[in-house]
Parts: sequence; structure tokens; C-alpha cells
Amino acid sequence: MSTLYKGISSLALTGESFGDIRVIEDAALAVDAGKVLYAGSVAKAPACAQEIDLGGKAVIPGFVDSHSHLIFAGERSEEFASRISGKPYAAGGIRTTVRATRAASDAELKANAEKLIAEFYASGITQFEIKSGYGLDVESEVRSLKIASELTPHTTFLGAHVVPEGAERADYIKSVTGEMLQAVKPYAKWIDVFCDQGAFSVDETKEILKAGIAAGLKPRLHANQIANLGAIPMAVELDCASVDHATHLTAEDIAALSGSNTVVTLLPGAEFSTKSPYPDGRRLASAGITLAIATDCNPGSSFTTSMPFCIAVAVREMGLTPEQALWAATRGGARALRSEGGSLDVGSSADFVVLDAPSHLFLSYRPGVQLVSQTYIAGKRVFERQ
Repeated sequence: MSTLYKGISSLALTGESFGDIRVIEDAALAVDAGKVLYAGSVAKAPACAQEIDLGGKAVIPGFVDSHSHLIFAGERSEEFASRISGKPYAAGGIRTTVRATRAASDAELKANAEKLIAEFYASGITQFEIKSGYGLDVESEVRSLKIASELTPHTTFLGAHVVPEGAERADYIKSVTGEMLQAVKPYAKWIDVFCDQGAFSVDETKEILKAGIAAGLKPRLHANQIANLGAIPMAVELDCASVDHATHLTAEDIAALSGSNTVVTLLPGAEFSTKSPYPDGRRLASAGITLAIATDCNPGSSFTTSMPFCIAVAVREMGLTPEQALWAATRGGARALRSEGGSLDVGSSADFVVLDAPSHLFLSYRPGVQLVSQTYIAGKRVFERQ
């Protein structure tokens, strides 16, 4: 049954180009069979079987979170408190979560992920990726990705998160590129590596990514969060869909990225939670690089499920305009996943968010306030704030 949503104070539509947001005031959105039938002025809206008046609220496309780590157990609040007291961030804290995750049952892992997904919906996220990376042995990585594949089509094998405790480095990389990769392959779409200080070198990363590509997985990358090891040329060479974090970049790195198909995914929650320097988003945008924003939801370095929070931080600390940040959190996320989404183009899935605000500008103008009133996926309401 077709539905016309009217009473929309402002409707934000994402264009093809980075940062392209077209705002229509006094707008309407028509949905039929889970698809967008019409998005534009209410004066030209088609007749539908039913009408819903949104009472002057704004509507935006659903957010697309292209980087999350939802399959885990335990928490690391004491580590967070230690960092806030002055201890620098290091990759080694991942091993704490690995121990808890291995000890948890499948039911416990899935229940925790489903709780976080409910929080995603409450923050307006309608499409999301989930990584493994807190199992770090064959059995635990398989079950992590099996659970993830029941929750999203965007699953990423991150066996190369760090080398786990008690493992010989060479033997572990051999497992990641061999037995572990073959075991997880039925449940993973992507392969990822943490290429950074304390994790994996550029040569190791390239070996792991090439093994994943040969197995039919698509490459993406964590890189340059803590230090610049020289990963960017390799990421561009392998046509990684996205390089995530990307805090430490040279002029040569930026030039390579600007001429590539690789998206740079900014993770504002990570810098906020680790008290680390923020990437210069304005510099990247000015270079013509396509940007995404993601939550990086994980228990160690970015325990947030709030995309509006990440947008506000990206505007305040990374130099993005509100329009660039909204585009990066919607269409940019879809680009980072090389998927459809993040738009309200006619014929696209009716994934949209109703804001208890007159425009999308309030996402960064009113940080920390719950502005998401309703969230819809394929025309079905999955969240409504009471």
C-alpha cells in the first residue's frame, strides 16, 4: 500500500557528488512496496492510499555505517578511564576483548550485537557493516562471522586485527591467509587488516589482503590511525573500497587517494575516545577525496552507536560542513561499502529518518540531543521514540 509522508519541514536529498545536499522545504515523501516513489515538493506529490502527517519534522536518508565491530563480549571502561588520565592509546587492548569474546556463548554474542543494532536504529542507522576480529582463532572467527552474517549482508573478516596472545607471528599470519580464511569465507564479503603500529606491517597487510582477494573477498583497510607505515599506496594499488582512520597522511598519500576509487572513512568516535589528533577532513575534502563517516562501534576505542554524535564531532573537530558530514554519513557510507543506500532517489529502498527538528543542520547544531524521532528501513518503521 502506497504511503505519502507530508508535513515535512525540510527534506535533505543526497546527490552523486561528495557533499551535494539538496534541501526541499514543505516537502513530501511517497513510498510504495518498500521503495521511494516520490521525493519533492508537497505541491507535486502523487496521491497515495494513505497519508501520514509528520507535523513539521525534517526527513533525511538513513545513515550507512560502514565500520563497526559488534561481535564481542565484555567492556573496557577502565582502559578508557586510564586513557582519559593520560595513558596513550595502543592497539594491545584488543586482546582483552579477545579473551572475553572467546569465553562467551554464541547466544550471548548475538544478544549483545542485537542490543547494539537496536541502538543503531535509534540513532538513524539503516544499513551497517560488522567486522570480526575479537576471536582471532579459527573457531572464534568463524562463529563471529556466522553470527554477523545473520544480522547484515556487509560482513568483514578481520582476523588480522592483532596477533593474539601466545601465537607466533609467522604462524598466525599463515593461519589468517590459509586455514582461517578458508573457514570464514562462506560468511564474509570483505577482508580487512589493521595496518598500523602495534598491529601489522605494510608487507604483512599486502600478503593478507591478496590472499583474501584470491579467495573472493573484497579488500578494505584500517590504517594510519596511530602512525603512518606507508599503507596508502598499497591500499590504492589493491583498490581497497575504503581506508579507515587515515589520521596521518602525507601530501603524496592525499594525491594517491584523490585519484582513486578508495573512500576515506573518518571515525570521529575513535579520536574522541582515545584523545588522539583528529584527521583534517577539510583538507581531504578539498583534495577531492570521497569521505564517509562511521561509528567504529567497539568496546575499546569508540563505544558509541550514535551517528549524530559522530556527525557533530566531524563538523566541530574535522572541519567538515554540516552538508559534507551528512553526505559522508549516508551516501559516503554506501560508497565505502560499494553498495546502494544513503539516498532517497526514486526507486531506491525507502530507508529514511524523521528528525524532531526543522532541518538536518540540527544534527551538528544540537550535539548530544536525541533528535531521531523515527527510523524506517524499506518503508517499515524499525524505531519510534516514545
